[in-house]
Amino acid sequence: MGLALGLMMVLGLLLLISYNGIRSFWPKPVVEIEISPSSPAAVRGQTQLGGIVVRTRDRMIPQPDGREAEREWHLQIGNKDVYGMGFRYVPIRDILAKRFPLEAMVIERMEYGNAIGIPLAIVRPGGQRIGAEDPAFDDTLSLELERVKALRKTLRTVEKIQIGRINHELKRLARDSDLSDEELRRREADLRERHRELAARALELRAQLDRGELVYRLFTGEERSISLGQLVKVHFPNRMSFAQKTWLFAQNLFDFLTDEPREANTEGGIFPAIFGTFVMTVLMSIAVMPFGVLAAIYLREYARQTLLTRAVRISVNNLAGVPSIVFGVFGLGFFVYLAGGTIDRLFYSSALPTPTFGTGGILWASLTLALMTVPVVIVATEEALAAVPRGTREGSLALGASKWQTIYRVVLPAAAPGIMTGLVLAMARGAGEVAPLMLVGVVKLAPTLPIDGIFPFIHLDRKFMHLGFHIYDLGFQSPDSDAARPMVFGTTLFLIALVIILNLGAIIIRERLRRKYATGAF
Repeated sequence: MGLALGLMMVLGLLLLISYNGIRSFWPKPVVEIEISPSSPAAVRGQTQLGGIVVRTRDRMIPQPDGREAEREWHLQIGNKDVYGMGFRYVPIRDILAKRFPLEAMVIERMEYGNAIGIPLAIVRPGGQRIGAEDPAFDDTLSLELERVKALRKTLRTVEKIQIGRINHELKRLARDSDLSDEELRRREADLRERHRELAARALELRAQLDRGELVYRLFTGEERSISLGQLVKVHFPNRMSFAQKTWLFAQNLFDFLTDEPREANTEGGIFPAIFGTFVMTVLMSIAVMPFGVLAAIYLREYARQTLLTRAVRISVNNLAGVPSIVFGVFGLGFFVYLAGGTIDRLFYSSALPTPTFGTGGILWASLTLALMTVPVVIVATEEALAAVPRGTREGSLALGASKWQTIYRVVLPAAAPGIMTGLVLAMARGAGEVAPLMLVGVVKLAPTLPIDGIFPFIHLDRKFMHLGFHIYDLGFQSPDSDAARPMVFGTTLFLIALVIILNLGAIIIRERLRRKYATGAF
């Protein structure tokens, strides 16, 4: 009964996260409403409002004879730069009239969240003005969005990749003590000259982005304009067909998975967090697997069953129950300060006092989680080794194989499915942990990825983003919790999906090993 109740609660939570996570990408209609002049929902005294109904709720209002429920809309009115807020609660009883204008427009912007209004005109970079009533308005808007997207992509290549590579080479040059002073100055001068050229190129691209604007009217009557370079997407939800909404839903989903976050992580995508979580989990698995398996082989096959061995085994079992934040503190002290500081003094002394490995990074985070999950692998591996039939070992030894040959060629293949089970459990725990990472390398926003196209391609000293910490940051640190709510559900959904994918991969490998070395013992 208890197990069934627990499973139902977990299933219900997954369904809730999936529903809200997927729903946040679906384009919703824009409603224009007229509210009563006395309504507390009026913005700047205006009774005309427009926006997207995010949800409907019942609010309990104290009354002399008790409490009365009042139903209200949570309305995304957008235009935070104008109103100072992006959401508004509107009592349904205060709504005098509502309609869904076909010309209503939702603008996704680089800053200040979405703008919602009625389009008036496009002013192209050459000064040409095209009114919203012009049949060429939609095509012109699409062309300008494509132009801005291409410019932004080129700008990102220049600033992130080309200038980033020069900055990285300048750092390496500062640490290269084998060069003469003259050669050092010459190379540095060349790099800084290239840096100036690329910076000028970036300024030119930004100037091109700022040319032209989109003019629109808010539902409260104000006329506004926005630079075309600030546009990310524009859509007209009230006149979209189901197929068009489905296509936009797929685009929103793709952009969420591949874009970088914006606006204090409340807008944009989560690609750096997905990438950081995946790389950290892989590095953790690479570290924990050989260490855990070798420790288990020694404890099971070679160590004498003395009091010391039993004490070690009990310590390993108890280590699995230590709170994860304790491992974070240990990782900070041992890996970051002691090991990282020593590496800096030995190999990167020219860069001091700026630390290279003496600060949090993806290497130390992976090793900390490996240390935290290694008891799981040791216990699972020991159980798997113990399950190998005694006759299998004796048969191998009787044929003249040594003990190590028996372990390597007979016992380990037979125990492989059980060992993979331990790795699956370790990966599941490591991928979802957040507390220790907050001390040893995870950050709110990482400007670069731990793996990129710059030599040596894998940068183990870099800080990284993590889906679990991203959810914490969105849910508890975001300055606009209403705007962050869809991101919280979407990010949570994909963290669960990533853990499931990693586990499925390990389970598939385990099943293949089970079929290959089937002994009937597992």
